[in-house]
Formats: sequence, structure tokens, C-alpha cells
Amino acid sequence: METLFIDSVVLMAVLFNPFFMSACLRDIMSELSLREFFGVLLRAFAMSAAVFCLFAFGGDQLFSHVLQVRFAAFLVFGGILFLIISLRYMVFGAKMIETLRGPPEHLAGSLAMPFMIGPGTVSASVLIGNRLPLGLAFLAIVVAIVISCLFLMIAKVLFDYVKKRNEAIVQRYMEISGRVAALLIGSIAVDMIMRGIEMWLQESSIL
Repeated sequence: METLFIDSVVLMAVLFNPFFMSACLRDIMSELSLREFFGVLLRAFAMSAAVFCLFAFGGDQLFSHVLQVRFAAFLVFGGILFLIISLRYMVFGAKMIETLRGPPEHLAGSLAMPFMIGPGTVSASVLIGNRLPLGLAFLAIVVAIVISCLFLMIAKVLFDYVKKRNEAIVQRYMEISGRVAALLIGSIAVDMIMRGIEMWLQESSIL
């Protein structure tokens, strides 16, 4: 059970991919003060935690009985969407999120969706809810969220400290690290598509 818990935390943290998020959010880091950024981040992560716990609690039932959609279809579509996001970042870099503007109080929802609440993290929440007791599933999700949130807070502090001296170098580093992280996102996207197809084939063979 301990191994499953650790694996679940790692899975969720990898799908959050704070390296990719910090690269995507570099413009927002530049525009917002430390206090404003922390406030936006905490609200976004709180919204995300509530959604993930909901899917961990009843994700399978929600898809099959309420939405009447196969989970395999969600994996395939989510994987395609994830793949498009990673490809767009590889081509356009951080410019792909220039629509995230406006007052800080409006940014939390934009950050939560789609950067935090995405097809990968939602499917991971369902998986964690299926393989762990409900209490441990919630705890694994919260631990992964806290780790990712702390990483982004530290990245903001370091960004503010370093950019005063070497802003051009910092911008270039974050652009490169973001594109490298996009490769991981693309790989996860392809794996989601493959798992969705495998699940669909298994369900078809049973029927």
C-alpha cells in the first residue's frame, strides 16, 4: 500500500509538471508581485484539489452513468488535446498562453483550467481513486498538489531574485526548459492515447 501511495503521488506530480508550468507562467511571474502570485496560485490549486478529489471519489461512476461516456474515449480525446498543447508549446513557446491576462483575481480559474485540471491529471485522479482507499487517495492528491505549489512558489522567488541581474539568461533558460518539458507532456499524451485504445479494445473483446 505504501508503494502504491508513493507511486500515486509521483504520478500526479509528474502530470502537474511544475517545470512546464513555471516556463508557461513566466510572463505572469514577471507581471505579478510575490504576494499576488502566491494568492493566485493558492486559489488555483485549491480549485484543482476539489475537482481531483471529486474524480477520485466517483470518477468511474461519473463517466459511465452520469456523462454516459466511456473512460477510454476520454483518455483518447484528452491525449490528443495534450498532444496539441505540447506541440504548440514546442513551436510557439510561452506565447501560446498570452490570453492569460487581466486582474489577478481572474487568473486563478485560467491557471486551474487547463494547466492544472487537464485530461492527464483528471485520469490520474480516477486511477488513484480506484487503486487506493478513499482517504489515502485524497492524501496522495493533496501531497502532490502541495509539492507542485511549493515548487512554483520557489521558482517565483528565484525568478524575482535572478531576473534583476540576468533577465535575458533567465528568459532563455525557462524557454528551453519549457520546450524540454513539452517533450515529456507529448510522451504522456501519446501514452494516454495508447492506453485509451487498449482499454477500448479490451472492452470490445469482452462485449
